[in-house]
Amino acid sequence: MTPSHFSYSIAFTISITGFVLHRTSLISTLLCLETMMLSMFIALSLHPIQLQTSSFMINPHVNLALSACEASLGLSLLVASSRTHTPSNLQSLNLLQC
Repeated sequence: MTPSHFSYSIAFTISITGFVLHRTSLISTLLCLETMMLSMFIALSLHPIQLQTSSFMINPHVNLALSACEASLGLSLLVASSRTHTPSNLQSLNLLQC
């Protein structure tokens, strides 16, 4: 395993661990999701370089666009929930219940 494979694999694993274990704050949850998307972007960007092909170069751009949309959606949810609730604790929010 090359050092680049190891670094983005560890970054993705740490962000998933943080997402699963520390879901008490909405900000930390959104940061963990953003870290997962950025590590996937790095992995998709380095893969065609290592294969020395240019046919897969559209995948990182699509992933980056989706992560930007995810970040803006998360920020809008954070602003909307902070207007209605004073703490940013996920346990006190009932946004996802039907």
